[in-house]
Amino acid sequence: MLHILHRSAPTVWEHDAMFGQAFFETIAVAFEVVGVLSMLVGFIVAVGISIRVWIRSRSGATAYRTLRESFGGVILLGLEVLVAADLVKTVTSTPSLTDAVVLALIVLIRTVLSFSLQIEIDGVAPWRRALVTGPEVLARAARRSGDGTTETPDARA
Repeated sequence: MLHILHRSAPTVWEHDAMFGQAFFETIAVAFEVVGVLSMLVGFIVAVGISIRVWIRSRSGATAYRTLRESFGGVILLGLEVLVAADLVKTVTSTPSLTDAVVLALIVLIRTVLSFSLQIEIDGVAPWRRALVTGPEVLARAARRSGDGTTETPDARA
């Protein structure tokens, strides 16, 4: 006798769980794409800003510092978005100790990178210069490209 295996349709609960998981996975991927694209587009903008500074000031050192600061701010923004993607992934991941440890390590590494980059850009620890954030660094670099000033990191304080 031939037995036909028949699987019943998913219950409402299973359907909602599958939809929810797919929804949050899509959101996490969207955050990852936005994080990478922000770094890519930000790099192009940072190069444009530094070229503008170099043309106006004719100072390679100022243009380099502008590129370094503006691209550093872009990387900080991208890392923050990627950490947000990791946090959204926690909604869709299976609750295992291995997954939690891997996610925690990824977030820790990205946080340490952000912290190190912030110190590199500002020259001081973030708690000593609490008013300087990634967007403010980008805005300052853009302003500098418009007026041709050669403001140094020490003069900002």
